Amino acid sequence: MALNPGDSPGFLLWHATLRWQRDITAALGPLGLTHVQFVLLACAWWLNTHGEQPNQLDLARQAGTDVKMTSQVLRALEAKGLVGREVDAADTRAKRVNVTDAGAELAPRAIAAVESVDASFFQPVARDDALALLSRLAHPDS
Repeated sequence: MALNPGDSPGFLLWHATLRWQRDITAALGPLGLTHVQFVLLACAWWLNTHGEQPNQLDLARQAGTDVKMTSQVLRALEAKGLVGREVDAADTRAKRVNVTDAGAELAPRAIAAVESVDASFFQPVARDDALALLSRLAHPDS
């Protein structure tokens, strides 16, 4: 039996995701970041501020991104002067990621912009309810 589009959770999720992505794109545009650039910069910044110097694989795992795409996006962030990459002395095949001073200045501003979008977007739903649902969807085996 076919569902009406408005009765399909996947279809509604698709539309909600599109609206959220448009809002995120609008918030990050003035900061000169794409959404994936933001995610990788924010993850690298967070890890760096917690005493970690991740390699590209660690960063991709933290962000939930493809390793090859992560490398390409880090190259773009490096060209913007927001991150630096250096060969890992313990494993010359790996590159360690460090947020630059410019990246460390931009990351919290970008996080605040995204958090503002999230607060507005998820406002119709209680925060704990949204976190519980999204955590279950993101990590169904937990």
